[in-house]
Amino acid sequence: MSGFLLEQRRRARFRRLDECPLREYFAWPFPRASRDYRDVEYVAVDLETTGLNPQEDQILSIGWVVLTGNRIRLATARHRLVKVEGEIPAESAVIHQITDDEAAGGLELAGVLPELLWALSGRILIAHHARIEIGFLGSACKRLWGQRLLVRAVDTQVVARRLLERRHIPFKGSDLRLHALCERYNLPRHGAHNALSDALSAAELFLAQAAHRDSGHGMKLADFL
Repeated sequence: MSGFLLEQRRRARFRRLDECPLREYFAWPFPRASRDYRDVEYVAVDLETTGLNPQEDQILSIGWVVLTGNRIRLATARHRLVKVEGEIPAESAVIHQITDDEAAGGLELAGVLPELLWALSGRILIAHHARIEIGFLGSACKRLWGQRLLVRAVDTQVVARRLLERRHIPFKGSDLRLHALCERYNLPRHGAHNALSDALSAAELFLAQAAHRDSGHGMKLADFL
């Protein structure tokens, strides 16, 4: 979606919504794609979920951290466990290691989501395979406030694939996984399948990708969208 159309839709949803956290989020313009990427603020986000279908599955935990230009602001790092309805599927629990008891002690999504939206306001979302985060967050906003989330996002998986294709480097699907790419860039290894750890890994991967591509001529945000 073009930046102009995205801005039009943001304004329309701001006018349409009654007072709520999503309306407050829509009050902030999206950063322009023509800006130097170093002059933009970002929020790296990761979700752990009970499955991959935003219409049927639930968010179990959310991790995020803010980046200002080419710096990760660790003081902004947050990890929130979310209360879910029903039992967690066994095949899902094996991956994220969140138990039913832990999930039962989590926070209501209606309390966690406004905190994340405040962090995202006026910033760019960074995620690895961002379709998952955008899909689940959009469905959650629709259920809570009647409108889906609009967000301008950098998908580190898409950035990686474009770079490999541009350089005619052969790759397979597993090479595009978050931790495989972090290893390629010699980044620190954080624990896998923890929302905050994966958010931090996505943030570090974005900065590594940006540094690798930046020729010193002032790359634009558009180069990553």
